[in-house]
Amino acid sequence: MDKIDRGILDEYLHDARLSFRQIARKLRVSTGTVLARTRRMKADGIIRGYSAILDAEKLGYELTAITELTVSKGKLLDMEKEVAKIPNVCAVYDITGLTDALVVAKFRDREELSNFTKTILAMPFIERSNTHIVLTTVKEDFRLL
Repeated sequence: MDKIDRGILDEYLHDARLSFRQIARKLRVSTGTVLARTRRMKADGIIRGYSAILDAEKLGYELTAITELTVSKGKLLDMEKEVAKIPNVCAVYDITGLTDALVVAKFRDREELSNFTKTILAMPFIERSNTHIVLTTVKEDFRLL
């Protein structure tokens, strides 16, 4: 990746609706260059898709929960697959430390959070969970550049 590739990615991160021509103008390169490099980055898996950035709170998701999970030996992958299917789940991570995994999820209300917690604890390979409620979101942006 060079400066032009990074510039293309930066433009997509700021506005994924921009045309190849608009990006080319901003970066002072040809439209063909932007098109070819975008195709290459898609083929290489660097660009996996295009998306809008939504405000979860304005959509009614008032609660963000971060849940630590301790999983039965050898069942981590099974747990990840099951938990990742739950619609409220935004992220599932294997982690180091005292627990095995971390789940970030968003909920409209306490009832949704309660149902989520009960669903997690009902899974046979979950030994223990510890849920934290986010009080204030200072920064939440997974764009890298």
